[in-house]
Parts: sequence; C-alpha cells; structure tokens
Amino acid sequence: MKTIGLIGGLSWESSLEYYRILNQTVKAKLGGLHSAKVLLYSFDFAEIEALQHQGDWQQASDRMVSAAQSLERGGADLLLICSNTMHKMAEAVQESVAIPLLHIADATAEAIRARDIHTVGLLGTRFTMEQDFYKGRLDRFGLQVLIPNEMERSIVYNIIYDELCLGQVNPASRQHYRQIMQSLVARGAEGIILGCTEIMLLVQPGDSAVPLFDTTAIHAEVAVAFSIY
Repeated sequence: MKTIGLIGGLSWESSLEYYRILNQTVKAKLGGLHSAKVLLYSFDFAEIEALQHQGDWQQASDRMVSAAQSLERGGADLLLICSNTMHKMAEAVQESVAIPLLHIADATAEAIRARDIHTVGLLGTRFTMEQDFYKGRLDRFGLQVLIPNEMERSIVYNIIYDELCLGQVNPASRQHYRQIMQSLVARGAEGIILGCTEIMLLVQPGDSAVPLFDTTAIHAEVAVAFSIY
C-alpha cells in the first residue's frame, strides 16, 4: 500500500474528514484491520487565511511547496492538497516534487462525467468560484460551470469562513445553501459541486434536487484507489 501525504489544516475540520474517509474506504476495500497509510502536514490555518485575504499567493505557494517537500522526504508516495482553494498553487506544488499530486478538480470532473452530466453548479470560496485555476481545470473535461450571482457568492463565502471553518453548522445557513442550489438548478445545473472541503459538513444529498459532488469524499476515494492498486 502506498503512503498518502496530506497537506492539511486548511482547515483542520476538513482534514479530519479526509482522514476518516481514507481509513473507512481502505477498510471497506481490504477488510480486517486494514487502515490507510497517511502522513499529515497540518498548517495553522489562521496564517494561511491571512495570506489568502492579503492576496499574498506567492508566500502561500512557498509554504505549500515546503509542506509537499517535507511529506516527500518523510516517505509519501502521493500527495493530496486538502482544500479546493489551495489548488490555486497545485502546479507549483507538483513541479517541486517527484511524487504525483492528485488534483481535486480532476477527480471531481471524472466523477461528474461518469454520471453523464455536462452542466454543473459550483459552490466554494470566492477564489474557487471566481478565478480560473479551478473552473479552467473543469473546462478541460468539457464541463459547463455555473456559479451563483454576486450576492449569493457572498453568502456562500461568508458561511464557509465565518461558520464552517470554525466548526459551526447552522440550520439557517443550510437553508441559504439550499436556495442557492435551487437557483443554479433553475439556470440549468444538472449537478452541484461542493467545491470547498468544508461544505460537506453543512449540505447533504437530501438538500438538493440534483446530484451533489462532495469533493472531499471524491478526492479521498480516488487517493485510496491509487494507493492500493
């Protein structure tokens, strides 16, 4: 079994979910006492969040590269960035190491195409919804990507940083997300990407009229398949 290197703490709530899903998936596939072989580099998210909002992506990238290299030296055979937003520097991370980085958007796009879906709504941080590093990656798979309007994007973003990254799950916020997803469906979305690794803490399949694509679960499950086959 290969060792999975996790660049986590982005936030720790979602890193916890990665660890849970990795181990549960390995156990389901291999049985018995099997669990995932994992190395974790966990950031202090307050430092990373400050760099994001200062727009200091170069320093954020330098820190991500350092984390990736540490995991490689520690014996990781593959890497996961446990955050959709921090895939903004995925190319820099991959170029800095010899081991493969499994890209969350690629894994998600493959899962969407497997369902024969071509138009998807995207929820995430402002960086993920508005910038091309993520949507452009989905474009390579022939997907049409819809994002919420300006007011809805603010709601989605604020709930992520002010609540979910702090471990808060509020019913009123779930209702906001439901309404925003309904709006995306009305515009033609055949599925919804939960494009922030914390959103799965708030939204479940029953909250949407169309399939939800939980990037955390998809990413972790692809990593297990890569690590054991």
